[in-house]
Amino acid sequence: MSNNTIRLSCPCHFGLESVLKFEITKIGGTDLTVSDGRISFTGDENILARANICLSTAERVLIELAQFKAVTFEELFQGVKAAELERFIGKDNAFPVKGYSLNSALHSVPDCQAIVKKAAVERLKEKYGISWFDETAPPVQIRFSILKDIVTLYLDTSGVGLHKRGYRRNSNAAPIKETLAAGIIDLARIRPESVVCDPFCGSGTLLIEAAYKALKFPVGINRRFAAEKWSSISDKVWQEERARAIDLVDRSASFSAIGCDIDDDAVTLTIDNAKKAGVGSRIDVRQADISRFVQPENSVVICNPPYGERLLELREAESIYKVMGKVLGKGGDKQSYIISPHEQFEDFFGTKAKKRRKLYNGMIKCQLYMYF
Repeated sequence: MSNNTIRLSCPCHFGLESVLKFEITKIGGTDLTVSDGRISFTGDENILARANICLSTAERVLIELAQFKAVTFEELFQGVKAAELERFIGKDNAFPVKGYSLNSALHSVPDCQAIVKKAAVERLKEKYGISWFDETAPPVQIRFSILKDIVTLYLDTSGVGLHKRGYRRNSNAAPIKETLAAGIIDLARIRPESVVCDPFCGSGTLLIEAAYKALKFPVGINRRFAAEKWSSISDKVWQEERARAIDLVDRSASFSAIGCDIDDDAVTLTIDNAKKAGVGSRIDVRQADISRFVQPENSVVICNPPYGERLLELREAESIYKVMGKVLGKGGDKQSYIISPHEQFEDFFGTKAKKRRKLYNGMIKCQLYMYF
């Protein structure tokens, strides 16, 4: 690796790896390695900043510092101590440690945390010729994962998870995560000229993410990232990448969206969030029950309909699916993309999906039912 190349790693929702892979390639990431729920790639500091500002389906952007096998604490210590921590951690930075271990000999996370911290201190002591760290400068979060005895050591450049775009101050009871919403929008192949409808708009996440995708709007432009405070990465890099991202916005896109919800509060919430997101003028929101929904020609419905956890709610959800089957398009010039955890969704909807994709909404296993 040349001096300015960095190995980066982005976790994502299971099932969105192909979408994230396309996004990473598009922003200039190279040498991609795809595994379940994660993609590693190579870039420089500009790509690091660009990934944070522009990737819509990544959960965070991590620097991958080292990978090695460890079945003893000594191996863990030596592996961490060999990593180039001083490249990003200054002598005044705080460097807290967190991580997890799965199916590994070193299974006690608190013990592993302590060893990783100790090794980091020893490495930085030698590099900076000091014996005490005040840790008064902004934190550089060290993360580790130990999976089947393979340790991967990361630095977290994002801070707060990337799904926190900054537009959703409030949400209704069952919001869909912004990163998952963005992945569904990608799978539905939303274009600059698309018309998107969500008859269960909730807090507006699917509609806002669709607008962002159609307008090529950088999802992270209105927030800050942990690595912006690191002295190891120049402010100029972040300024360049923010300017670049804004230049790429397609203001000529004709995209528009329609949101409906039976709940007045959800309608107000969607309007507020869309305004905060800067796409209020593109989204028309109204209070309406699904039975009154009329899908426009040449439009795409993307929705996350209610799902009952309890039996009574489940019956209600199933009757909603039946109504959806009557009013939503099944392909051609009226497409529908519906995420649901209900195993028999297609039976109630009345039509088999053209394609399905397994996705996880939080811990809930769902299918994206695609009608196109």
